Amino acid sequence: MPGIDPYSNSRLPEGGAVYPPDRLAPLEPGFGALPPTAAARRPAWRRRGHIAAWIVAALLAFLMLTGIWLAITAPLSRSLQPNVPPSITLEAADGQFITRKGAEVAKPVRIADLPEHVPQAFIAIEDRRFYSHWGIDPRGIARAFWQNLRAGGVRQGGSTITQQLAKGAFLTADRTAARKLREVAIAFWLELWLTKDQILERYLSNVYFGDNVYGLRAASRHYFSREPEKLTIPQAALLASVLKAPSRLAPTENLKGAQARAALVTRAMVDAGFITKAEHDALRPARLDVQPVAESTSGTYFGDWVLPDARDRAGGVYGVQTVTTTLDSNIQRIVTRAIRRAPLGKAQVAIVVMRPDGTVVAMAGGRNYKDSAFNRAVQARRQPGSTFKLFVYLAAIHAGMTPDDMVDDSPITEGDYRPSNHDGHYRGKITLRQAFAASSNVAAVRLAEKVGIKNVIRTARDLGVTAPLPENLSLALGSSGLSLLELTQAYAAVAGDRYPVRAHGLPEKERSWFASLLDRQHSFDDDQLAMVRDLLSSATRGGTGHRAALHTATFGKTGTTQDNRDALFVGYAGGLVTAVWVGNDDNSPLPGVSGGGLPARIWRDIMVSAVENGDVRREQTTVPATDVEDATNAILNATIPTDVGNVGVEVSPDAVRLRGAGNLSVTIPLSSDDQTRQPDQAQTQSQSVPLPKSAPPPPPSPAPPPGP
Repeated sequence: MPGIDPYSNSRLPEGGAVYPPDRLAPLEPGFGALPPTAAARRPAWRRRGHIAAWIVAALLAFLMLTGIWLAITAPLSRSLQPNVPPSITLEAADGQFITRKGAEVAKPVRIADLPEHVPQAFIAIEDRRFYSHWGIDPRGIARAFWQNLRAGGVRQGGSTITQQLAKGAFLTADRTAARKLREVAIAFWLELWLTKDQILERYLSNVYFGDNVYGLRAASRHYFSREPEKLTIPQAALLASVLKAPSRLAPTENLKGAQARAALVTRAMVDAGFITKAEHDALRPARLDVQPVAESTSGTYFGDWVLPDARDRAGGVYGVQTVTTTLDSNIQRIVTRAIRRAPLGKAQVAIVVMRPDGTVVAMAGGRNYKDSAFNRAVQARRQPGSTFKLFVYLAAIHAGMTPDDMVDDSPITEGDYRPSNHDGHYRGKITLRQAFAASSNVAAVRLAEKVGIKNVIRTARDLGVTAPLPENLSLALGSSGLSLLELTQAYAAVAGDRYPVRAHGLPEKERSWFASLLDRQHSFDDDQLAMVRDLLSSATRGGTGHRAALHTATFGKTGTTQDNRDALFVGYAGGLVTAVWVGNDDNSPLPGVSGGGLPARIWRDIMVSAVENGDVRREQTTVPATDVEDATNAILNATIPTDVGNVGVEVSPDAVRLRGAGNLSVTIPLSSDDQTRQPDQAQTQSQSVPLPKSAPPPPPSPAPPPGP
């Protein structure tokens, strides 16, 4: 059978020879014909077009994904923000200076407002083809590569101004290929969405000029005491010269080096056609008129604590920001003076003073900020000791108990946990008021067990405690660490009848009704609030906190942890809530120091000056009435650091008993006529007992349990 010509679809002659199409006879329909799709080939141009379409689609998809990625990782708004946090000045509520932090950053410049020679100086030395390239300059890269190759090292850079803005505003300083690729991509992104003048404005407003100064405006003010809109050619050239090495060429540090570099800038301006040779020859070196930059001052504990919130409130803006805080400079001076007066030895101290709404008016995180910037009032978590009993007794009141209900103050002989009282004395059945005033450990544990430790934790959470709280009975004695600031907030809730209280160092912003609804405060039941205040006042009227008592209504609680490692007094009076902690950073014991001793005296020293002798609003809370039996049964665990150790003072209806080291015991009878004045007499006796100065120190004794 004759073959078929594949080109013409015609029958081949005998022998299979191929003839030109004009000599071939056409095939009959249906005889040996191939399907058109199999026989006919697609033209080459169509195949190439199809491939090109796929390539274009893939490229467009890549560009779209790159655009989305850049929009997320490199938002254009970031190029408007300074590279470093601007300088923030913190002021007290009365306008007194507290501290200043951050670099000097002024508002951005506008190219339209600058003389032509100012941007030209930077373009001439940094990126001469800035207005003609698309973000990268191949000629500049090639020139830098050749110069570096000849020099045998890196001598020039090929980065454009756009690339420098991309690197400074969006990237880190690491020198990796991936970072360089991102820099190029962001440069193209900036060129796509911003004009050349906008790119140059953002670059000049962000770049570092040495001396802790960022941006052209701040640099112009600093080095020449004038605005950038009035810079001369030599002045602009000197500023442009600094960019090569800001730390090394800052004019205040290396004027000769900066002037030599400025001469290169002006010659480059001639080469670029920005100025004539005659204009160049008539130039004289710029003279400095330095305006000192406000140095970042030494910090303060309060300043360090409030600074993050102040930065958030200031936002990413240019220029020096002044933020008014809640600090009361007068009360802060009182706190500082009280610390200097206190016989702390080598121990540390932390103090927080706030108003009942959480407004912090004074803070000390240690004895001296210059010696240690660690803020023990905020950053340290120490055991609160018996100050934690506030939550135990409040939980008991929530459960229906009252200060007049009885609790067993006798040794615990059952169960795995068997705490003891700090002074080793037990009083049998006593009221909750007496137990709180005497800071009975066994009574607190029995109450926590009765109401449930989970309810104690819930009460602490309601009052704003966020620290971890384990579900064990030792928690009733303050065995879990929390910050002094957190503890102060809880006592402020009782003082102000609002919980939870959130400490703040900046004036609170007005909140919307919706935000207030979601995050609203609660009030105590009136009767329950009166009862818990009754307990707090009993501790200062004739209990362990009697050394803190003022001539106005005083509420508070002492706290002493195991082996006297932490000593605290937290309380409020006259519209101020104050907490004092004393201890060692290494958690070592402080022999002879308890919450009712040194911390209570420091607390009173502060409050006498701030409340009784100051202008602070007086607390209008009525002191609950206390019958004579309650006062006379309170135990004054007065800890007096002397050569004879601790002296315990017990007041009963008929006598005052003094207990010293060993078997020392003195009983002072009281007549029935004096019973109504026993609390005051007890305080007098406990503070004026004559002690022999030459008595030997007491023998070592086992570490006492957590105390008042």
